[in-house]
Amino acid sequence: MTSKIYNGLNAVVFAIISAAMITVSATALRLILDFPAQTEAYPTSVGFIVLALVFGVVAVLVAAFGFNALAEFASICGPWLMVMFAAGGIVLIPRAADEALGTTVMSGWSEFIAIGGDTVFTGKTPDGADGIGLLGVIGYAWAANTFAHAGLIDMSLFRYAKKSWYGYMSATGMFLGHYMAWISAGFMGAATAAITMKSITVLEPGQVALQALGYAGFVVVVVGGWTTANANLYRAGLAGQGVFPQFSRAKVTLIVGGVVVVAAVFPFIYRGYLNLVTYAGIALVPIGGILFAEYWLLPRLGMTRYWARYKGVQNVAALLAWGIPLAAAAVVLVMGLVPVYFLFPPAWALSVVLYVVLAKLMGAAEPYPDGKAADELFAERVEVFHAQQAREEPSEVDTRDRRTLTRVLRVVWMIVLVVIFADALIVLFSSPDLATFEAHRDRFFLIAAVGTVLYFLAAYWELRRRKAHARHALARHDGPSSARSPQLP
Repeated sequence: MTSKIYNGLNAVVFAIISAAMITVSATALRLILDFPAQTEAYPTSVGFIVLALVFGVVAVLVAAFGFNALAEFASICGPWLMVMFAAGGIVLIPRAADEALGTTVMSGWSEFIAIGGDTVFTGKTPDGADGIGLLGVIGYAWAANTFAHAGLIDMSLFRYAKKSWYGYMSATGMFLGHYMAWISAGFMGAATAAITMKSITVLEPGQVALQALGYAGFVVVVVGGWTTANANLYRAGLAGQGVFPQFSRAKVTLIVGGVVVVAAVFPFIYRGYLNLVTYAGIALVPIGGILFAEYWLLPRLGMTRYWARYKGVQNVAALLAWGIPLAAAAVVLVMGLVPVYFLFPPAWALSVVLYVVLAKLMGAAEPYPDGKAADELFAERVEVFHAQQAREEPSEVDTRDRRTLTRVLRVVWMIVLVVIFADALIVLFSSPDLATFEAHRDRFFLIAAVGTVLYFLAAYWELRRRKAHARHALARHDGPSSARSPQLP
């Protein structure tokens, strides 16, 4: 029961993220195709509806039937997206500085902090109501990803990791993708509002990206939104299959995808994305605390791990340790005692304490020797099976591509990223007035656009060469029969 509820909530969360990212991608092309801005909660343009539907259908079909190709494409997008996000924020800092200080030049770190406080993370909305400051942005950046980390959703992937330190990649991705990128986006949004003379509350991601990165910004929004939507659609399909195991993953993905496609045409979903994913984090974080307590704490406190399965009962302790923190969080939110983005740590800690206490009362303190013996026997058989597989498997083949052209291509795309980032720094530090800033920014737009084309050409060519080399190496190792077998594209 607990796992089905957990998978069901995951499917809903991933569907919401997918719908929001499809809408975000559509906002970029909306500007190019000159559709009206979507400022209402519902769509007000037939053209935008068609655009969102097309994006959504393609995303669903790729997630259901072509995810491997997307995963490869997303892998080469990662370094470029991080550089572009950072560069976009850096390029618009002089404009934000002029808005706050009356000059595009900063004399030191203190003025940078002043710019952030006066024009970006002000703690006030444009109409003067209370908003969130820098601490709130940091809190949201962490809270919005807690369902993946503290809620242990990323363990669905990392359980297959060959080395324990791979887990640090999750933290690194969160820092770059949510912490650094969100702060950078704050500067981009504030500067764009000043340039366009519009309220930041009605700006769309495509408009912000255009002011920060030029036409390359459109690519950032489309690629970033599309790859995120596809990955989360795939996750939603997996989670949905956990609730309905009688259906295939592809079928569940198509069903969930149909809902996502319809939801993507409603702009309120992406505009409310921040709070939605934060609430999702609070809802799923207690499961991470329960699993932590089950696996790490119970044995160390003299109790039995997996006691509910041994006893043959529903794990009511887990349901209560999940439900009580959620009820407490709801009360705190309604009373306005704590900001929503600070609730996930106490919710996690409360779930740990509650599960340890309730599990002990409901049977975890009992020994269950027969169940433990059966698990130990099963573990021994698994080890024997793995050892046998290791003996039967052929020796590992070195598939690394050391050819000169492949190495040159790798160096080329690395240099392109360095040049884009370096020119962003030139815009930041060599713009003594607005006229110079605008000239430097126009040059940066050209470099970013040309660099984006060169980056993808070099990175994709390198990827294709590495894949072909790996296939050939495996074919040579396995012999003529394998060499003649058809290869997947």
